[in-house]
Amino acid sequence: MLTIDALRRMLANMDDAEILERPINDRHKVTLLYIRTLIDHERLNEAVIEPLMRCSHDTIYECIATSKVSRITTLEEAQKRLLQGSILLTDSLQNVWWAVHLQNPLSRGIESTQTETVLFGPKDSFSEQLEQNITLIRRRLPLTELKTEKFTVGSLSKTTVVLLYVEGLTNPEFVSIARRKISHIDFDQFLDSSQLAAFMEDHGNSVFPQFQQTDRPDACAYSLGIGKIILLVDNTPFALIAPISFFHLFQSPDDYIHRWIIASFLRCIRYVSYFLSTVTLPIYVALTTHHYQMIPLEILIVLLESRSKLPLTPFWEAFLMLITLEIIKEASLRMPTKTGQTLGVIGGIVIGDAAVAAGFASKVLIVVVGISAIASFLVPNYLMTKSNTLIQFVFLLLSSLLGIWGIVLGMVVVLAHLNGLSSLKQPYFAPVAPFYWRDWIDLFIRGPLPWMKTRPDSLRPLHKWRYSQRR
Repeated sequence: MLTIDALRRMLANMDDAEILERPINDRHKVTLLYIRTLIDHERLNEAVIEPLMRCSHDTIYECIATSKVSRITTLEEAQKRLLQGSILLTDSLQNVWWAVHLQNPLSRGIESTQTETVLFGPKDSFSEQLEQNITLIRRRLPLTELKTEKFTVGSLSKTTVVLLYVEGLTNPEFVSIARRKISHIDFDQFLDSSQLAAFMEDHGNSVFPQFQQTDRPDACAYSLGIGKIILLVDNTPFALIAPISFFHLFQSPDDYIHRWIIASFLRCIRYVSYFLSTVTLPIYVALTTHHYQMIPLEILIVLLESRSKLPLTPFWEAFLMLITLEIIKEASLRMPTKTGQTLGVIGGIVIGDAAVAAGFASKVLIVVVGISAIASFLVPNYLMTKSNTLIQFVFLLLSSLLGIWGIVLGMVVVLAHLNGLSSLKQPYFAPVAPFYWRDWIDLFIRGPLPWMKTRPDSLRPLHKWRYSQRR
């Protein structure tokens, strides 16, 4: 039962909980309950205290009647409202409780993205404020068909999750699958969108992400416009985009800003760089360990000179350099921004030069590791970069055991794994397998925008054509 005594017991031992009594007139006295760390104190005085002190009406609702005042009847609802930043009020003569929503709008301003920077294009990015993030998307898609559905996950955190989709365009199957996956989540805390993705992925043990994370509202608006869904999680600036394919992770917001020829060239460079970062070092180990007869004589002489005094095999030499490179990468990320980049550059130069001078690594290997490291940075998605690192270690081991055939075996296994993955039950390797020939205009190249007349067939949108009418 909702009583003042029950609320006092609920707020016991909470130092930031306040219970105040204020007289309205000679006959009425109002009791206020709130958690001061969750409310806006300036609005408390303007919207509640001062109107009550000047009020001549008989009920609280008539004194502070605003759109954010609602009646509550249960203790559970009172607890929920308090923890959401509301103030509870009751009259001494009436056993009626009211909740006034005065949440403290604690949030940083709209800033430029730090993870998906572009030279041209929008500079704004999401923040930790959920309502603000929805506003940034609605400004780009002013449609009544843009629907938002709210869910609550986490028995402790009570985290709000918002599902966005365009009604009449997005395939309803995607929406129903997302609803079902969210409703089946049973966990206590969700503090980031990546934790939500871990419970919604079809293949949680894969190294490849099945949700795309982004903090760019323009990327979310574009994804909604081609038939995808968006998941926004409160208190995190990163949205989840689904369903995605392996190839979506190589697309960048720059692709739709540059001229199509330049954008196509840059996208091809990303694919080539991903391949080089995966196999360059394993190929070096395979050639120097099993297939040295395939190396041209001039290059073989250089390799023999650089490796003649090395105590380690090519595998352990490459393995130690790769581990050292990952340590430098992680250290540069954890250091302050101004010193992190310096640490990465200086650390790589000093350690590489010292390894060659001490006789632990060859000069050729340092060049190969440098090419592999630089190539990995061209992949726009950070999670994909980390998965590539793990694959590189596996390929390195296979190349040391089986040579070139080990690398081929590893590539076949990876391709088979990619073909077996799915995102929201949709094929992860589309539009290659299954084959959708129309989608290839925005796959390895980015075709001219006037040619991209239809939305991707792999997403099976309800409204196929991107024009208002077929031309």
